[in-house]
Amino acid sequence: MKYYIIAGEASGDLHGSNLMRGLYAEDKSASIRFWGGPLMDSVYREHQSGEGLVKDYSEGAVIGFSQVILHIGKYLRRLSDCMKDIIAFSPDAVILIDYPGFNFRVAEAAHKKGLRVFYYIAPKVWASREGRIRKLKAYVDRLFIVFPFEKEYFERKGVPYTYKGNPLIDAIDSSPALAQSREDFLSENSLPDKRFIALLAGSRKGEVASMMSVFMQFVDMLGGIPGYEDFHFLVAGAPSRTMEDYAAFISGRKNVHVLFGKTYAVLHQSEAAVINSGTASLEACLVGTPQVVAYACSDFNFDVAKHIVKVECISLGNLILGRKAFKELMQYHFTPENLVSETRRLIEDSAYREGMIGDYALIRDALGGKGASREVAKAMIAELSKGEPRP
Repeated sequence: MKYYIIAGEASGDLHGSNLMRGLYAEDKSASIRFWGGPLMDSVYREHQSGEGLVKDYSEGAVIGFSQVILHIGKYLRRLSDCMKDIIAFSPDAVILIDYPGFNFRVAEAAHKKGLRVFYYIAPKVWASREGRIRKLKAYVDRLFIVFPFEKEYFERKGVPYTYKGNPLIDAIDSSPALAQSREDFLSENSLPDKRFIALLAGSRKGEVASMMSVFMQFVDMLGGIPGYEDFHFLVAGAPSRTMEDYAAFISGRKNVHVLFGKTYAVLHQSEAAVINSGTASLEACLVGTPQVVAYACSDFNFDVAKHIVKVECISLGNLILGRKAFKELMQYHFTPENLVSETRRLIEDSAYREGMIGDYALIRDALGGKGASREVAKAMIAELSKGEPRP
């Protein structure tokens, strides 16, 4: 069968690549065309020839309401190009991965063309913009969710769903970074033998710019405290970014290192992590790195979000647990002073660290076992075998 997959950011590229492995394993005749990134492209090249990657997500990711408005012309052109390519490919299913601002438009257009539409990694309607439930019911044939707390929600809302666990467990447990020795890690990355703190600033250009400015103030402030002078800081460079996006921020700081393609290794080798809210926060839970989540956006975007976000926690690990396993420093609380205070507690307070690690075990247990990506692929194929899309 033919599958057209759309992922719009780094986490979608990760989940999309694992889903593609599952589709190729379960459907030996699978033909896939996709919008995504390097991870999806790597899987594609293992199984198909030619060009399967239509558009790299790094070319079009935006953040916040204001940036969408500013880029509306480009956004509409991308949507038009996407639909033309989908129609030309004529897939058995269009598979949308998260990225709701764009993918809901695709879902509507594809559904109107009579195509089967699957949504993988549900849009976070349980947190904000619940009105999108109507669109899920109208344009999506099957929703494939990855968090246990979503089951009751979507069942109550009458949205058909399938839950097979969370694919991050497979991605992390199969990563060689978790088995790599410290000596090999230091040698491979030309790093000094120092104590490390991880910094994850997000994947979008706007996120990196807004986060790194405060992160570097935090680095300078913490480094001036007795006992922390020798700490070094590892920035996990986002796959969609280049060194140019970080260079101006780290300039002159010999204790800050940017590593690309090494997120799990950076987390595994660090004593604590300061993380932009998102998939990376859940990854830190599964790797086992004590963390503090931090996030800020423009005042305009924050004021808009205050009126539509309905959940008390924004981090996936905390949402899964139903309480805060780790602190979230949002907007006006995201300051270098607060980062220093919380990071010191993560490093110095052993009881606090151990309690967080214990909560991480509960989060992992709630996500189910291994093999989620292949099980989702199998479920999608079974769904397609049922016949034509609903009217």
